[in-house]
Amino acid sequence: MESKDINWNVILLFTVRLALILQKMMVFVAQHPPFGLDFGFFIPLILPCGYVWIKPKFDNHDSAHSFAVQIQQGGILLGPSALGRSKGYLQAVFPTNSLTVLDTLANIGLIFFLFLAGLELDPKSLGRTGKKVLAIAMAGISLPFAMGIGTSFILRLTISKDVNSTAFLVFMGVALSITAFPVLARILAELKLLTTDIGRMAMSAAAVNDVAAWILLALAISLSGSNTSPIISFWVFLSGCIFVICSILIVPPIFKWMTKWCQEGEPVEEMYVCATLAAVLAAGFVTDAIGIHAMFGAFVIGILVPKEGPFAGALVEKVEDIVSGLFLPLYFVSSGLKTNVATIQGLQSWGLLVLVIFTACFGKIFGTFVVSILCKVPLRESLAMAFLMNTKGLVELIVLNIGKDRKVLNDETFSIMVLMALFTTFITTPLVTAVYKPARRVKMADHKYRTVERRSSNTELRILACFHGSRNISSIINLLEVSRGVEKAEGLCVYAMHLMELSERTSAILMVHKARKNGLPFWNRGLRSGSNLVVVAFDAFQQLSRVSVRPMTAISSMADMHEDICTTAERKRAAMIILPFHKHQRLDGSLETTRTDFQLVNRRVLGDAPCSVGILVDRGFGGTTQVSASNVSYVITVLFFGGRDDREALAYGARMAEHPGVNLKVIRFLVKPEAGGEISRVDMDGSSSTRLGSLDEDIISELKQKMSKDDSVKLEEKFVGNAAETIDAIHEERHSNLFLVGRLPGGEIALALRSSSDSPELGPVGGLLASSDISTTASVLVVQQYSSQVSLDLALQIG
Repeated sequence: MESKDINWNVILLFTVRLALILQKMMVFVAQHPPFGLDFGFFIPLILPCGYVWIKPKFDNHDSAHSFAVQIQQGGILLGPSALGRSKGYLQAVFPTNSLTVLDTLANIGLIFFLFLAGLELDPKSLGRTGKKVLAIAMAGISLPFAMGIGTSFILRLTISKDVNSTAFLVFMGVALSITAFPVLARILAELKLLTTDIGRMAMSAAAVNDVAAWILLALAISLSGSNTSPIISFWVFLSGCIFVICSILIVPPIFKWMTKWCQEGEPVEEMYVCATLAAVLAAGFVTDAIGIHAMFGAFVIGILVPKEGPFAGALVEKVEDIVSGLFLPLYFVSSGLKTNVATIQGLQSWGLLVLVIFTACFGKIFGTFVVSILCKVPLRESLAMAFLMNTKGLVELIVLNIGKDRKVLNDETFSIMVLMALFTTFITTPLVTAVYKPARRVKMADHKYRTVERRSSNTELRILACFHGSRNISSIINLLEVSRGVEKAEGLCVYAMHLMELSERTSAILMVHKARKNGLPFWNRGLRSGSNLVVVAFDAFQQLSRVSVRPMTAISSMADMHEDICTTAERKRAAMIILPFHKHQRLDGSLETTRTDFQLVNRRVLGDAPCSVGILVDRGFGGTTQVSASNVSYVITVLFFGGRDDREALAYGARMAEHPGVNLKVIRFLVKPEAGGEISRVDMDGSSSTRLGSLDEDIISELKQKMSKDDSVKLEEKFVGNAAETIDAIHEERHSNLFLVGRLPGGEIALALRSSSDSPELGPVGGLLASSDISTTASVLVVQQYSSQVSLDLALQIG
């Protein structure tokens, strides 16, 4: 239905009435609990969690708004700004005795969330921050901090007259100068900028900004105590510094000892996880006793956890789900209950809101933009960087809530600052999209070789090899090894792309980004040898095979992942994209579905690819380890029926045959002259049939010429009369190591093989080889040749 056909007035009226009905129902249930149960304790816990789980289902998957901002919206709706305007509702749904439980759980969630935030920051990477990024970060925090102090004087003269002046100045400076590191990561990932130069600079600058903001916030908290004596404030700040120094000296050796007992690929013992979480609570208790805030102790412990090895990742997996799914929603709903937009009344209050938004945006954007230009960053990139650094949200709301709890911000100022945080976060994505669009496709003429089949075999072959994890890395590397061809100046160039899903787990994005130290995508050369199988495998392949391997990462949702693959193939001028099949081999030899989402990605790539595509059905090609060039001994079989895709498979096989350890066997299927029944003659346009047949004969003639010079290449022609004979002939070649087949082979024989399959992206022959009908241990590479005249019918077939 088109949007113009929707009666929005009716929908709005219905929504309001439904909200009123739900409000009355909640009040009634709270006042008349069934079975005598007191629901006053449970309703405040159930509502925010239900909002968190339900709301994303109705949101656009491309929304770059912060997870915490969405929760804050829910809290505002449940609080005195909307539904809470009814005193009966507020007392029934959020009774006074339940708020204590809510606040306690909310603060526990805040402590563990700051622990996760510390896990996402790597002190070593901060130490390698370049002068350019450091200058941009300092400009992005100093100018808005100064403007925040200036704004605080105006606020103190109008609506914040009875607050601690010194603490208020620092709080306003921090609130206007901070950049939300987790929110920025999600925005960059969803805009496809996380693995670009501007993404690297923005994340590095935001990390520096984040650390500086936490230090300033600690100072602000130490100044906001009930005792306004400067000596007491200085003592609190000094005690906090002593705590940090003692933690740096004591905590890292303990964590390093724990990390030594956590082996890669093995589960981390629960004892170590429990000990770490206990240390987080203990550190929070110490910093709270000092007079700063419990969250700072948790943040320091998170920073000091070693990022090498599986220990940090295991902690994230154990803690993040319960924090993001339960505790964090409670914290921000508790915050939303404190936000009363109705306190913003009159021209003065709304004028102050505009002033705060203007100073927050102008200071951040102008400061970052000017310094970026001075650092010789291009104009568009500088403007995009300025907009990105203006991202507020998650951390901003934490700062504001601490100020509210410390009586530094009154209700009206708090509401103004919350609206400012929401506004600046919402405008970031459209502004960046408007000024910076890096994913420009290269001109069609610039991408010369889009297929493996070409006139000259001496040109460089560029392959984009994609993988989702370490499961089939060995098979992909062995496939690339046999694709090298002869040793020549322009041989094989491989782009190894790690496909990672952009999920609701923000920390997953940040941990991927941290692995890209100094701009190196997805693998970290600073890791210890053997700590990452992917690193070791690709490094060994590059060094031993003299093949150029260029790593990269695609971090996107499953719905958009094919766009990243196709855009990268276009920009890197790849001739073939190799994708892993969505099923993996079990111990009994059968194929089991890994994820159905991977199948949808493969189908979309087949429809939109700017070059040829190969789908690898992996049955352990070459074994579970990388095979060195001197030990390669494979039998590769090409099943040739005719047609564009089969010619591409044969051309790829001919290149593999140049490897000294490969024996190529080509089986050409021909129709028996007397064949009938299942195989029927198909009347085609005369000129088209002749042309296609001529192209098939040409490539077979080239193969025969190659056979006269190379004993490792064999051609066998088999005449079949029906589909059963074809299957029997294929079954005879089951002892091969790898089958190369076309996705949509031509001719009457292939047409007879077509049947319903749960994997139409493999085509009739590939689907047959991947099924249980053919008992084989051979892997299968199903090839689709690029054609500039890919029809809509193909997209419909694979979709």
